[in-house]
Amino acid sequence: MAEVIRMPRMSDTMTEGTFVEWHKKVGDTVKSGDILAEVETDKATMELENYVKGTLLYIGVEKGQAAQVDQIIAIVGKEGEDFQALLQDAPVAKSEPKTEVAPVSEPKTSAPVETQSESTDDSRIKASPLAKKIAKEKGLDLQAIAGTGPDGRIIKKDVEQVQPQSTQTSTTQTAIQTTVAGIESFEEIPVSQMRKVIAQRLAQSKFSAPHFYLTISVDMDNAMAARASMNTVSPVKISFNDMIVKAAALALRKNPQVNSSWLGDKIRINKHVHIGVAVAIQDGLVVPVLRFADHKSLAQLSAETADLAARAKDRKLQPADWEGNTFTISNLGMMGIEEFTAIINPPDACILAVGGIQQVPVVKNGQVVPGNVMKLTMSCDHRVVDGAVGAQFLKNLKEYLEDPVRMLI
Repeated sequence: MAEVIRMPRMSDTMTEGTFVEWHKKVGDTVKSGDILAEVETDKATMELENYVKGTLLYIGVEKGQAAQVDQIIAIVGKEGEDFQALLQDAPVAKSEPKTEVAPVSEPKTSAPVETQSESTDDSRIKASPLAKKIAKEKGLDLQAIAGTGPDGRIIKKDVEQVQPQSTQTSTTQTAIQTTVAGIESFEEIPVSQMRKVIAQRLAQSKFSAPHFYLTISVDMDNAMAARASMNTVSPVKISFNDMIVKAAALALRKNPQVNSSWLGDKIRINKHVHIGVAVAIQDGLVVPVLRFADHKSLAQLSAETADLAARAKDRKLQPADWEGNTFTISNLGMMGIEEFTAIINPPDACILAVGGIQQVPVVKNGQVVPGNVMKLTMSCDHRVVDGAVGAQFLKNLKEYLEDPVRMLI
């Protein structure tokens, strides 16, 4: 008897997924473990694995379309078997123009990623979404690229073979002419699954959790000296962010109320410390989790953070990589931001916003001398964390960073 395959929930926040690529077609023989398709969720582009043996009789969601969780996306059975009765109550896929779907990373198989649809920005230019994405990243003008795909479409290899310098002049001239002519122009891009969920979750957090903010200044002179010394012997490069993660993890161990969650009728105080580290990627923000961060060395935290960040940018994270955070750190210091406030990342009760290290005049031993100061701002859910509790956590965090030897004991 034919069996339906439904859209699985690939992450805890997923409500729908967009099909980037099908690796099987109707009529193919499939077995358990085969990869049917690649699906873009709110967190990553993931492989959809088959679990039914037989012939692929039906595909209900075309490449470029989105399907709701639990929607029928395929049917597998015996060759020639009648499956129409299984579709009578099936929801219809939510269609989106194929030109609005561009994979964020190369697929894990050799199957092509490129669509055959034309650009909606200019009917004269025919280019695949992946080609447009690469061209935008390289600063290339699609009008100056000859397409080798069907009907002269510009495909991935056409763009990769062009050096940015070859079209830089024409792009610049076009921009100047547009400005001089006073022509109004704009570009509209589709909202990705990731961006949709970011909007929903952060709006829910901001308007449901009563935020308040605590800011503290940290003297980073000793931390800078300690980092320089450690990096002479460390197998991996230790960053200031690694030191902040370690210090926060130890401070959370001392202040478990900060390491907690609001659950409506109860508060969960976590005994374990799983720190989420915000990573910016092209479509938004992901928060991979460093588990049991308080028990890991600085070198371990550095290596794990680098691995998670790299896989996040390649959209290769799995659900286990981003679930279970008990506290979150968002660091914009490397981008020159002195201080900022962040929106709490559910289900956490707090998030720490890290600014850059600034060289400023400070008073030491009654003398004004140059100093290196970093500002930390913690957003707190007042339903869970009171001001004094948050202040004690920041005090302990400051102590660890200003005397890094404490983190090694």
